[in-house]
Amino acid sequence: MLEFNFHPFPVIETERLLLRRITNNDVNEVFELRSNPETMKYIPRPLVKNNEDALEHIAMIEEKIETNVGINWGITLKDNPKLLGIIGYYRMQPENHRAEIGYILSPDFHGKGFIPEAVNRLIQYGFEDLKLHSIEAVIDPENYASEKVLQKCGFVKEAHLKEVELYEGKFLDKVIYSLLQR
Repeated sequence: MLEFNFHPFPVIETERLLLRRITNNDVNEVFELRSNPETMKYIPRPLVKNNEDALEHIAMIEEKIETNVGINWGITLKDNPKLLGIIGYYRMQPENHRAEIGYILSPDFHGKGFIPEAVNRLIQYGFEDLKLHSIEAVIDPENYASEKVLQKCGFVKEAHLKEVELYEGKFLDKVIYSLLQR
């Protein structure tokens, strides 16, 4: 079984981006991301209502890093520390050498190729550093932008699960994409 260790925290660079640890100083940006109905449209989680909720979200991210059960990075431009989005590994399955990747990006930065750039770098990190065998992504079937990102990064559609999650009184479908170690 794999053992994950995120200490020291791995700061990751791409051509244009710096993936860094999220801190309480990012509270306003986390609030903007997680309270925006547009960015949260395909993420079945409650919107954050205030900075206290955003700080709780940051604390949850930090707790997963501290206990080595998940890791999130803040997405920033190399020349600007302002948080544009969040990307990370969730639902890590060390016994299966598998983890789920997920991401969220401010609408101001959509369509600039930042998410594929970050995803490709995290694929490399997942396979080389974490020694994963497979990476999955679980998306809403109507999230065509995310589907395009995943396909562009080499992910293959594995399943379409019908009405598998109950959220706010409605049963939601999920689509699973995956990528096996190259």
